[in-house]
Amino acid sequence: MELYTNLRAGEKGAWLSIGTYLILSAAKLIIGYFGSSDALMADGLNNTTDIIASVAVLIGLRISQRPPDENHLYGHLRAETVASLIASFIMMVVGLQVLVDSVVGLWNPSRETPSPLTAYVALGSAVVMYVVYRYNLNLAKKINSSAVKAAAYDNRSDALVSIGTAIGIFGAIFGFVIIDTITALVVGILIIKTGMEIFWESVQTLTDAFDMEEAETLSVLIRNVDEVIDLVDFKGRSHGNMMFIEVTVTVNPYLNVWESHRITEKIETTVRRFKPYCTVLVHIEPHEFPNAVEEDYHF
Repeated sequence: MELYTNLRAGEKGAWLSIGTYLILSAAKLIIGYFGSSDALMADGLNNTTDIIASVAVLIGLRISQRPPDENHLYGHLRAETVASLIASFIMMVVGLQVLVDSVVGLWNPSRETPSPLTAYVALGSAVVMYVVYRYNLNLAKKINSSAVKAAAYDNRSDALVSIGTAIGIFGAIFGFVIIDTITALVVGILIIKTGMEIFWESVQTLTDAFDMEEAETLSVLIRNVDEVIDLVDFKGRSHGNMMFIEVTVTVNPYLNVWESHRITEKIETTVRRFKPYCTVLVHIEPHEFPNAVEEDYHF
């Protein structure tokens, strides 16, 4: 199935992110420590949480490829969402630790000026993360993966954080030492913010929330299918990259089974043209025309 092939292809993006974050986090933590930069160390800790998030995406992509079994009739596509939920908690804990250390640093500011090397490391990291962002974004578009797209946007935010870190370090080098600590504080807030966003998105998916704009678009498409008289019910939910929708439509009550089945196929084709990875369950009901006689049902 093409969906599972794309999930396997998405692992390339996860592995690239993991390898890049491992190298950058180690470099930032070591150079930040010896270069006396709280901001660069905070950025390094931010990247360690990104390693966890990328590993969660990788594990989720692996488990999601398992076929349906007797206990998971819809497959394992939500494993990725569960892994992201766990990663969000870890990210918020790390962000809180960075935040606490930064507040302590504000009360007891360091008198050491950061090494210029720390600023150049932050700038170099921003360039690397932007390249990774472009790769993962192109991969996400190619395989239509929301998980890889989310990882790409995380890469982009990390590039922006590193740019902010470099600015803070340069400010400290030019005599405003407290700017380095303030930047670390901002990085901690960004880590917590990212964790909360991932948490909220995961909870929304696990509780079967559905995008209202997509629901409205799909409803319009279904209503415009030939021989569909009315759309009386629409339900939707997401399992990873797969979407499941259930619709109830009314049709001419004097159609035979074969004609009614042909309408359901038209609906499925229409929806999949807009959403390729979507399973559609169509329930057909006879339309009741007010004050109609039997002859009025024959079109």
